[in-house]
Amino acid sequence: MVALLLQLCSRFIAAKPFTCQVRHAQGIHNVEGDKNYKAYMNPDYFDAHLTHLGWQQVDNLRNHVHSSGLINKIDLVIASPLMRTLQTAVGVFGGEGYTDKADVLPLMVANAGACNRAAISSLNAPPIVAVELCREHLIDSDEDIWWKANVRETKEELAARGMKFMNWLWTRNEKEIAIVTHSGFLFHTLNGFGNDCNPLVKKEISKHFANCELRSMVIVDRSMTGSTASTTNYPGKIPPGLDLPSDVADENLPK
Repeated sequence: MVALLLQLCSRFIAAKPFTCQVRHAQGIHNVEGDKNYKAYMNPDYFDAHLTHLGWQQVDNLRNHVHSSGLINKIDLVIASPLMRTLQTAVGVFGGEGYTDKADVLPLMVANAGACNRAAISSLNAPPIVAVELCREHLIDSDEDIWWKANVRETKEELAARGMKFMNWLWTRNEKEIAIVTHSGFLFHTLNGFGNDCNPLVKKEISKHFANCELRSMVIVDRSMTGSTASTTNYPGKIPPGLDLPSDVADENLPK
């Protein structure tokens, strides 16, 4: 697989050398959504935690990130503020086993989100920041500035929010950034983002992500062309399991 060179609008005059996009590992909502598409609209599953299989996927991606050397390149990890994305981000990019030291705080306490996992250390881990702009379609809370009663954010609104996120990302000083987010957010953001790209590039970057899949991207100015091979992409769904992106489920809901 190759690193994707995204041709941006001409206002971007420099290049971010590396950004990797990661979809969260399998959550309990993915399992329920495969049984019944309507489960993706159920608020009980909106802030779903990872399944046992999901944590296996996290462990395998973590091994890949370390064995490929990618962990040594990442300056910053940005995650959606939802449980499944935070668990994935911390599990993949967090430090080694946590020991109870006053000077080192854990990134995740033991058994967070009913995961039956040991605490994860912040030692030698890149900074991990939760960012509201890259969350899933809807947060069922009056505290959420994007929330609307009984209304799921439209795909057009999601794409617009995704573009706002990409514009914000460009303001960051870090050059090598990992983004851990959701299938629907990645699809609609990259689909809209690809409007300035060659149609073949747009088609490539808009493919749906598997659970815990990682793709490397180089964001460049429109005047820059070419491509480079990536040794850090990861196919996801290892071990395999049921996996149906929420936006695909939306399309199958009864009208």
